[in-house]
Amino acid sequence: MGAARAYRAVFALVGWFAIGLQYWLTLTGDSGKGAGELTLNFFSYFTVLMNVVVALALTAPALFPNSALGRWSLSEGVRAAVAMFIAVVGLTYHFLLSHVWDPQGWLFLSNGLLHYVMPIAFAMDWLLFTPKGRLRWIDAVKWLSVPLVYIVWTTIHGYASGWWPYWFVDLPALGLAKAAFWFAAMLALFLVVGLIIVAIDRTIGRRDRTRVAA
Repeated sequence: MGAARAYRAVFALVGWFAIGLQYWLTLTGDSGKGAGELTLNFFSYFTVLMNVVVALALTAPALFPNSALGRWSLSEGVRAAVAMFIAVVGLTYHFLLSHVWDPQGWLFLSNGLLHYVMPIAFAMDWLLFTPKGRLRWIDAVKWLSVPLVYIVWTTIHGYASGWWPYWFVDLPALGLAKAAFWFAAMLALFLVVGLIIVAIDRTIGRRDRTRVAA
C-alpha cells in the first residue's frame, strides 16, 4: 500500500469513528426527541454532511480506487471542492461557534475530530497527494452550488420543524436582514477559501510544469 492509500485509510477510520461517536452521543442524549427526528437533525448539520463526504473521499481511494466512486473521488476538482468545504467547516466552528459551545467528555473528542482533525487531515491529503494545475478560477464559483443548496434545505427544514442547526442560520431569531447578511457572509467565505485553493493549485501546477520543462 502506497503512502497516499495508507494515509487515507488511517484518516478514513478516524473520520468514520468520529461520525459514529457523534451520532451515538446524539441518540443517547437527553433531548426528549425520537430517533427519526434526531437522525434527520443530525444529518442536517453541514459539519456532519461534509465529514461524511470527507470520509467517503478517503475510504474509496484507499479501498476501492478502481471503482466508480474511487475514480470520481480522486478527480482533482472533487478533491479540491471537498477540501474547500471541510476547511470552511473548521474555520466557521473556530471563529463563530467555539465560543458558544463547550463540549465535555466523549463529545469533546468527537467535536475535536470533526471540526479540527478531519479538516486538517483532508487539507493535507489534497496538498500532498492530489495532482495540481488543472483548476480554473470559475471552479470556485461553481462549488458555491453546494452551500446554496444547503441554505435552501436548512430554511425549508427549519421552518417545517422549528429547529435550526446553527445560530447564524436561525431566520426567526435573526430576522430576514441579519440572516441575509450571514448567508452572504458565509457564501463569501466559501468563495474566498475556494479562490485560495485554486490559487494554490495553479501556483503548484505552474511550478511543476516549469520543473519538467527544465
